[in-house]
Amino acid sequence: MRRADQIAGAGLLLLGVAFSGMALWKYTYWGPTGPGSGFLPFWLGLAMAVLAAGLLLGTRRAREPGARWLPEGAGLRRLVAVLGVTAGLVVVLKIVGMVVGTVLFLVAILRFVERMRWRSTLAIAVGTAAVNYLIFTYWLRVPFPLGVLGF
Repeated sequence: MRRADQIAGAGLLLLGVAFSGMALWKYTYWGPTGPGSGFLPFWLGLAMAVLAAGLLLGTRRAREPGARWLPEGAGLRRLVAVLGVTAGLVVVLKIVGMVVGTVLFLVAILRFVERMRWRSTLAIAVGTAAVNYLIFTYWLRVPFPLGVLGF
């Protein structure tokens, strides 16, 4: 696991530094009325860089290689299934829309990956899609991608 942690730590460190740098370069850090649009992205990137540096330092101190970073057997099949369902959601999102896409995504994960009962699966999937729709559409006024059915 040390090698995977080293690669991930180095990549995240570069990403965090770049994120903070872009926040300072493209956005205002502090304006006349207080924090600007670059304030939060700068600090989030800095926190990410610090945590990544901690990961890198931790891998240097570790003596044993640690556990394998990629699951095997049933765990690997579940990982591939979740990645496949997620990719499928991205593909069909413009066709079915966010609400129906959320329901289909959760049904696929909960019923076929987690093996939940149909009643629980449908209740969670429809309830989650409805709550997301209400929060984003009515409260935050962020439009969801609409499908061919108009929702």
